[in-house]
Amino acid sequence: MTKKKQQKSRAVAAHDSRRTTAIVAASAFGAIVAAVGAAAGMGWFDRFLPARNAEHEVPDLAADAPTPGTTRAPDAFRPDPTAAVPASERDGLRPATGPGPSLSATRGEMANQTGVGNG
Repeated sequence: MTKKKQQKSRAVAAHDSRRTTAIVAASAFGAIVAAVGAAAGMGWFDRFLPARNAEHEVPDLAADAPTPGTTRAPDAFRPDPTAAVPASERDGLRPATGPGPSLSATRGEMANQTGVGNG
């Protein structure tokens, strides 16, 4: 083998070695990320993270309250359930009318049923 060919084959071998090392490192990193993601998805880290509650605390209804439910708002500040509904709010309290929501289209809504484009 000539000297030039030997140098070229060494350069190719060094390039292949670096490429193989990079592929192995990327694969190991991907496997670690996948394992951490799976563990987080299964809730294995929940004991290390503080619990977040989207609702507001209601201390007077808590199970460990001395007498749950007795320290409510005074009667003067509670809404009157027997009061008449003002005319401005009646529309918002009417029941919904019309067909219920559905995942399927009603007859005639699809393009092939309307006669459009059927030639």
